Amino acid sequence: MNTLDLINAYYTAFNSGDREAMLALLSDDVVHDLNQGDREIGRDAFRTFLERMDRSYSEQLHDIVVMPSADGSRAGAEYVVHGTYRFTDEGLPEANEQRYVLPGGAFFDIRDGLITRVTNYYNLGDWIAQVAGDA
Repeated sequence: MNTLDLINAYYTAFNSGDREAMLALLSDDVVHDLNQGDREIGRDAFRTFLERMDRSYSEQLHDIVVMPSADGSRAGAEYVVHGTYRFTDEGLPEANEQRYVLPGGAFFDIRDGLITRVTNYYNLGDWIAQVAGDA
């Protein structure tokens, strides 16, 4: 599978809620850089992250554009998150089924047909303003 198809498969699995299909596209030692947060390493850590996200958020990504490097070793993606904040996430405003729309992006490293790094970016201040009702 080429890099473009790999990243598109990752986002297709995300949007369909197929977490096992997402995880199958990751290397065992995948590096996950959370937006304004810590670095987590390993597929099991990524699984735990997805479980936390699924508990607190319901999200779909729209307008996904994937941009692979010429050699296929890296890719960038841009998208718009359409979500609902369902359950309060630690350190964040109280959840009450608030809806939000937020542009985001990600960077990927690819090795041997698997994703070895996922780095996500979005404007946390914008998200907080939307769920706090200040937007």
